[in-house]
Amino acid sequence: MAESPNRHSESNARPMPGPGGHGPMGTGGGPGARGMMPKVRPKQLGPTLKRLWRYIGRQRGGLVTVFILTALSTGFALIGPYLLGRAIDQYIMPRNYDGLVWLCLTLLGVYVLSAIMSWIQAYVMAGVSQRTVRELRRDMFEHLQKLPLRFFDSRTHGELMSRTTNDIENVSNSLNQSVTQLINSLLTIVGALSLMLSLSVWLTIVSLLTIPLTMVVTAAIAKRTRKHFSAQQKHLGELNGYIEETVTGQKVVKSFNREQEALKQFQTHNESLRKVGIQAQILSGMMGPVNNVINNASFALIAAIGGWMAIGGYTTIGIVVSFLNYSRQFTRPINDLANQFNMIQSAIAGAERVFEVLDSSTEYDNDQTALAAGSPIRGEVRFEDVTFSYKEGVPVLKDVTLTAKPGDTIALVGPTGAGKTTIVNLLTRFYDIDKGTITVDGRNIRELDKSGLREQLGIVLQDAYLFSDTIRENIRYGRLDATDEQIEMAAKLANADSFIRKLPGGYDTMLTAEGSNLSQGQRQLITIARAILADPAILILDEATSSVDTRTEMHIQEAMKSLMQGRTSFVIAHRLSTIREADQILVINGGEIIERGTHQELLERRGFYYELYTSQFKRVG
Repeated sequence: MAESPNRHSESNARPMPGPGGHGPMGTGGGPGARGMMPKVRPKQLGPTLKRLWRYIGRQRGGLVTVFILTALSTGFALIGPYLLGRAIDQYIMPRNYDGLVWLCLTLLGVYVLSAIMSWIQAYVMAGVSQRTVRELRRDMFEHLQKLPLRFFDSRTHGELMSRTTNDIENVSNSLNQSVTQLINSLLTIVGALSLMLSLSVWLTIVSLLTIPLTMVVTAAIAKRTRKHFSAQQKHLGELNGYIEETVTGQKVVKSFNREQEALKQFQTHNESLRKVGIQAQILSGMMGPVNNVINNASFALIAAIGGWMAIGGYTTIGIVVSFLNYSRQFTRPINDLANQFNMIQSAIAGAERVFEVLDSSTEYDNDQTALAAGSPIRGEVRFEDVTFSYKEGVPVLKDVTLTAKPGDTIALVGPTGAGKTTIVNLLTRFYDIDKGTITVDGRNIRELDKSGLREQLGIVLQDAYLFSDTIRENIRYGRLDATDEQIEMAAKLANADSFIRKLPGGYDTMLTAEGSNLSQGQRQLITIARAILADPAILILDEATSSVDTRTEMHIQEAMKSLMQGRTSFVIAHRLSTIREADQILVINGGEIIERGTHQELLERRGFYYELYTSQFKRVG
C-alpha cells in the first residue's frame, strides 16, 4: 500500500491532534524534578509487577550476577569499619606501626575491591535494564503498528509519545538505579545492624531511637511536597505543549505578526512553572537538611555515650569508632529507601500505562485471513446500504450503495464533511462499518485479511507525507523490493523525474522531517510516484492534485490516465474539472449519495452537481 492516512478529513469526524500531528501534552513531557520524585501510585500493583517481571525475568543470568556483585561490594564496604576499629585498638593505641601499615594496606584493598565490584555491578545492571526496556519498547512499537485508526483518533500523539518514551525511560531508570540500590540498602541495613549488635547492644538501642523520628519527618515532608510536584509536572506539561505548538506553527505566528503575543503567553506559562517549582524544590530541599540534623544528633549522642563507656572501661575506642561508622552506614539506606520506593512505584505506574496500550485490541484480532497477502484481485467494489459513525449516534454515512466495476473510475464529489474520505476509509478497512456490506470481488471485506487487501490498494492523500530519508527510499516505500530503474520509471510517470534530477543529490537527496525542504507540489508528486510504484489493483486519490499548479496537474492527469487503465479508481476531488472523464460521479451530501451519473448526465440534470460545477467556473471567471 502506498500510503496510510492517519486522519479523516470530514468535518463531522473526530477531532484530530493539533499542528504537526501532535496534540496537547497535558500532564506529560519533559524531565521531572530531580532530588525527590513525586509519588505516582499504580492502580494495579500486583498484576503490573508480575507482567513487568516477565520482561525482567528474561535477564535472569544478569540479575543473579548483579545480586552476587552487589552482595560482594556491600560485604567489602562493611568490612572497612571493622578493620578501622582493629587498627585503633591493636596497632595505633599500642603504637605497633608495622602491623598498622599492613592493616592499612588491607583496608585500602578492601575499599578498592568494593569499588571494583560496584562498578562491574553497575555495568551489568545497565545491560540488564537496557535489554529489558528494548524488548518492552519493541513490543510497544510493534503493537502500535497493529492498532486501528480509531484508537489514535481518541488519543493525542503527545500522549502516545509520552508512553513510548517517557514511561519506558522511567522503567529503565528505575531498573538501573532502584533495583541495585534496593539490594544494596537491604543488605547494608541487615549487615550493619548485625555488626552493630555484635559490637554493642546498648549503643545499637541508642541508634535505633532516632529511626521513628526520621520516618515521621520524612512522611510529613513528602506528603506536603507531593502536591507541589504534581502541580510542577502539570505546568511543565503545559509549557512543553505550548512550546511544541508554537514551534510547529511558527509560520502562522510570523504570518499574523504574533511573536510578541506568543512570547507573553510563554512568559505566563514559564512564570507559573517557576512559582510551583520553587515551592516544590524548597519543601523537597528540606528533606536532606532535616534528616542530617537528626542523624548528626544521633551521631553525637552515640559518640558521647560511647566515649563515656570507653572511659569507664565498658568498651574500647576502636569499637566506638567502628560503631559510629556502622551507624552512618545503617541510617543512610533507611533515608534512601523511601525515595527508592517512590521511584519504583513511579516506574510500575509507567509500565502500567504501557501495558494499557499493549492490551488494546488490534485491528487484526478478528481477521479471518481469507485473502492471503499478495493474492490478486480484479477490483470489483460494492457498497450495499452502508451506514457508519465515527461517534456513536452521529452517522457520517447513511445507507450508501454504490458499485465500481473492474477498471472503472469513480469520482466522489461534494461539500467538505459530506463523507467522501470516509468511503475510502471504509474500503481500506481503516474503520469497520456499523451496518451494511462492502465486498471486493464478491467477498465481504470483513472476511479478508487487512494486510492482503491493503497490498492491493494504492493511496495518495491530500496531505503528502514523506519520511526523513532519501527521495529514492521514499518512493521505494510503495514497494520495498523495487529496483532503482523501477523507481525512476515511476517518478517519470508522475512527472517528478525532471525536478528530482535538478536537486544536488538527485534521487539520493536527503529529505528533512516530512520533506519540508521540498515544495508542497513536489512532495505530492513523490507520493504519486510511490503509488505508481506500488502497482495497485485499486487506486485511491484523495485530492491528490490539490497542491500542484495547473500545468503540473495536467501532466499528472495524463500520467494517471495510463495508470488507471485496468484499475478500479476512486477519485475525491474539489476541482470538478479534473473528473470530467470519470465513468461514474457520485455526489455526496450529508452522508448520502444524492446524485450519480457521468459528467454530462449530471450537468443535463441541473441539480446539485450542476450548481457546484457552475459555481467553480464563476469563481474562476
